[in-house]
Amino acid sequence: MNVLINEIVTSLKEIELSFKGELTMTEKMEQLMDSIFFDKVPASWAKHAFSSNRGLGSWLDNLKQRLDQLNLWKEDPTKVPNVIFINRLFNPQSFLTAIKQIYAREKKQELNKLYIQTEIMKKLYWDPEYQQPPKEGAYIFGFQVEGARWDIALGQLEESYPKKQFSVVPVINCRSLPIPQDGREEKNVYQCPVYKTETRGATYVFNAQLKTKAPPQKWIIAGVAIILDVEGVSDAFAHGKEIGIQ
Repeated sequence: MNVLINEIVTSLKEIELSFKGELTMTEKMEQLMDSIFFDKVPASWAKHAFSSNRGLGSWLDNLKQRLDQLNLWKEDPTKVPNVIFINRLFNPQSFLTAIKQIYAREKKQELNKLYIQTEIMKKLYWDPEYQQPPKEGAYIFGFQVEGARWDIALGQLEESYPKKQFSVVPVINCRSLPIPQDGREEKNVYQCPVYKTETRGATYVFNAQLKTKAPPQKWIIAGVAIILDVEGVSDAFAHGKEIGIQ
């Protein structure tokens, strides 16, 4: 993150000096200004940045939210926030790996024989229930289901509402458990792939377990997945606004 911030500050300073006549305008500066004009994240910034499909304005707002969370954590590194916005982490896989590492150390288990279990709660991140971290694992927030919806009352996947592409998932307790030795998966559970962006592909993070009354194959065929960085959906929670829960 420091590399990214340094690149942004340096490149903008160079353009400012160029406007003052103290530096010669280069092709790189012109490309950066074109990107800003067309509300695109400059390539020189994106090279050091997190995965995102946002326009520049939304991207900068999201960058501030990510920095705010990191700065709160930096004030007391020994204290993990009660609820982590996983969609604001530069590398969410590292945080999930840390959960497994803590469990492996405490239970004397091999790291490669563990997986992340996802238990979806019934309330959002600002509920008083989350004034303390869980006894095991961590509370995380920032999941949006694409292609289906999460029904809070029933606690399971359901069909999407008309014209509703995404459905916000409540707080999730992510904790580490040993991989079942028999290799069998739970019934009525959809192993939902989690991606950083709507591009999917190389932005894969891990599989979350979502309860379902319908056969899991239904959601596989529908291409249902969880997306972390969704412009306009997760942003609405930046200031504690409730949207699109159904």
